[in-house]
Amino acid sequence: MKRRTLCFLLLCWVMALQAKIIVVCASCPIQSVKQAIEQAQDGDVVRIESGVYREGLLLVDKKISISGHNFPVLDGGGKDEILIIHADSVLVEGLEFRNAGRSNLKDLAALRIRRSRHFCIRNNRIFDAYFGIYVERSAQGCISDNQVLGKSEKEATSGNAIHAWYADSLEIVNNYLSGYRDGIYLEFVNHSQVADNLSEGNLRYGLHFMFSNDDEYGCNTFRDNGAGVAVMFSKRIFMFDNLFDHNWGTAAYGLLLKEIYDAHIAGNRFTQNTIGIFLEGATRIEYRHNLFKNNGWAIQMTGGCLDNHFSANDFETNTLDMVVNSRVNNNTFNGNYWSEYAGYDLDRDGTGDVPHRPVKLFSYILNQSPESIVLLRSFFIDLLNYSEKISPVFTPQEVSDQSPLMQSVL
Repeated sequence: MKRRTLCFLLLCWVMALQAKIIVVCASCPIQSVKQAIEQAQDGDVVRIESGVYREGLLLVDKKISISGHNFPVLDGGGKDEILIIHADSVLVEGLEFRNAGRSNLKDLAALRIRRSRHFCIRNNRIFDAYFGIYVERSAQGCISDNQVLGKSEKEATSGNAIHAWYADSLEIVNNYLSGYRDGIYLEFVNHSQVADNLSEGNLRYGLHFMFSNDDEYGCNTFRDNGAGVAVMFSKRIFMFDNLFDHNWGTAAYGLLLKEIYDAHIAGNRFTQNTIGIFLEGATRIEYRHNLFKNNGWAIQMTGGCLDNHFSANDFETNTLDMVVNSRVNNNTFNGNYWSEYAGYDLDRDGTGDVPHRPVKLFSYILNQSPESIVLLRSFFIDLLNYSEKISPVFTPQEVSDQSPLMQSVL
């Protein structure tokens, strides 16, 4: 995946204009960031030296770069947003944002990008803002190498670390996001990339897609969130090489798929989640080379899931590998490794000679009576599962792996 391409092009553009540098510091002729921005012309660089600057809301409405030295602090005084970008080709780097305003009526952000193109927000620190970085009706921008840390306690009174609404062609790369409602929230965001981010300790989701198409996210870590990632009402999403780890709770998923079409999920690791992947209305999705290990449920599939194909995946030591609540489906599950497979391979071709049925009777009972979980390891449940395996009555017969692998793929 290409990275930081937009930032690189922006820097080249700035250098080509032979920019003037305006320095801001306590002992400089210009001591105000607002004054420096007002004096700057297109292509200039505003360099802010170390210190604390309490100047209220700052508006950038020209093509300039704002660069901090030793992370100068822009202190919003808890009243309003701190910095708004309303121009193309703006670079903001090396700043620390503190004390942005909070409101339950307005989505106040420490840094807002509004109707901008070719912007770059990189290597900044944002602490305890309502929304960290808010992108609206903007395109072709990059947000990279930022730390956005919050202290949210309730979903209803908290915002998102990075929030994008009606945007196109974004690169969100190598950010650390924690303590918000969602680490990254994308709504009506198309043709964008989310890569190498660490999103952990957020109340709801590490990453949340809504009505967004033709995006991809890869090589991210989603750990210890309310749920790892939710992809809803979206099409053509490519999800690869991510780690979904330790997303525990009564309704916690590593990955939630709801009304999603034509996606690819490959090379991901789902470890220690309540549910690895939860599917509802997910259609035409390919699952390959994913690891499901030590989850409560590896896969939970409800109605409306059609044309999903699972192959070359590893299912290792999950409490339940699969739960399917609909008896009518045309999904396939062939060529996977199942640690609970008890079959044999007489011809030694690496493939089991008898099919594997991953849906147990106990999963059906558990779905009807959740309190039956206390019987999970009992001999009675083992006997029920074995009898259902021999003569399926309650579990769907068509959900089976006709060519289970004898050894792990990954």
